[in-house]
Amino acid sequence: MHLTFFDFWLILFQLMASIGLYFLIKPFNNHLAQGILVTILTPTATSAVVVAVMLGANLTKMGVYTLFSNFVIALAAPLYFTWIGTSMELPFWESFGIILAKISPLLILPFLLAVCLRKFLPKINIKIVKIQSISFYLWALALFIVIAKVINFIFEENTFNYLFLLWASLLTLALCVIQFALGKYIGKRFGDQVAGGQSLGQKNTVLAIWMAQTFLNPVSSVVPALYVVLQNVYNSFQLWKKETNHRKRL
Repeated sequence: MHLTFFDFWLILFQLMASIGLYFLIKPFNNHLAQGILVTILTPTATSAVVVAVMLGANLTKMGVYTLFSNFVIALAAPLYFTWIGTSMELPFWESFGIILAKISPLLILPFLLAVCLRKFLPKINIKIVKIQSISFYLWALALFIVIAKVINFIFEENTFNYLFLLWASLLTLALCVIQFALGKYIGKRFGDQVAGGQSLGQKNTVLAIWMAQTFLNPVSSVVPALYVVLQNVYNSFQLWKKETNHRKRL
């Protein structure tokens, strides 16, 4: 496991595009601008590895960027939130600690457990590897719960109008298309188109919603809430297309 220019190009886009689009959209609607910022800035979802490997991506490449992006964003996000001014004024290190505590249980602990199992309990590790397809069903269950909570949040949130929801939907759709497309373009240049698309396109939207509601205006969380639906519609399409093509070859 090592970093390459593949990882640096992806993280550069996240860091630059998030703050750039924020200042571009802010004059029109600050809540939308904050939602766009937090959605782009949010690191790769840990579940992205599951989907990417099923689509044929390299496991190591996906794992490296997932770890890398989560640590970089844990450092960058507090700086960005302080820079743009938020409703929750906290010192940098306190904000960093809060965000790191949020991602650690789903990122650092499983990674350490996997390393320990591989080193000290190789027989159990082999058995887990043989049934790794169960991760897809765990992801599907988690996705079902997340989308249900997102839909419930959108219908219960009364602080925005339907015109705002329309603009948020259009911008989120454009953002989803751009990130998956650009990620695939970068990934293709480094020999793994699928890894690039999933690394940049599939976000840890639960973290994004939490950051928006904690550090920004809560209304901005509508954008990542919509994104979770769109990214997983596209993921479902990709899995269906791969399965269809596989059946045709048979």
